[in-house]
Amino acid sequence: MNAPLAPTDRPAGFTVWLTGVKGAGKGVIAKALAAELAHRGLATELLAGGEFRQNISQGLGFSRDDRLVNTRRIGYVAKLLTRNGVAVVTTSISPYRDARDECRQMIGRFVEVYVQAPPGLEEAEGMEELGLTDPYEPPAAPELVIVGKTEAPEVSAHRIVRRLAELGYVPRDGDPDEAIVRAQLKALQDR
Repeated sequence: MNAPLAPTDRPAGFTVWLTGVKGAGKGVIAKALAAELAHRGLATELLAGGEFRQNISQGLGFSRDDRLVNTRRIGYVAKLLTRNGVAVVTTSISPYRDARDECRQMIGRFVEVYVQAPPGLEEAEGMEELGLTDPYEPPAAPELVIVGKTEAPEVSAHRIVRRLAELGYVPRDGDPDEAIVRAQLKALQDR
């Protein structure tokens, strides 16, 4: 039986916050990213926005105040996991820039990935379905921008991992472009 890791032996956690409008492709990218991080041996947790809302934020509506509370709750849980060495992947529309920036400050080791709506999907789509009229506020300076649904989710996940390596959150691969090519080939084989 292995001895538990001492706190100093535990890898530092981080949060990858995928944000964007409904339908942009955050969920499939997040699943691919969480799988890749787990494959690399990291303790990984996926906080899916819809699942979080059903279980932790049940009863909240979609008013501005309720959406702020929901974003802060996701941020708080991500903070707890991050400080305990977990690689956290969140998917949340989290439409307000200031709320995401507040989560960045709270969590510390925070990487914002803007999953931009693919061509043809209006930025407000999804918000209007919920009766929301507030516009989505894109990040001012995300660590990475991905145009959703324009490449295989595994390719997007490898692009995020490459950025995480550049930031020092995960070890670097030998050739990051090679990893992306492998992901593209695998996606073609799986079709």
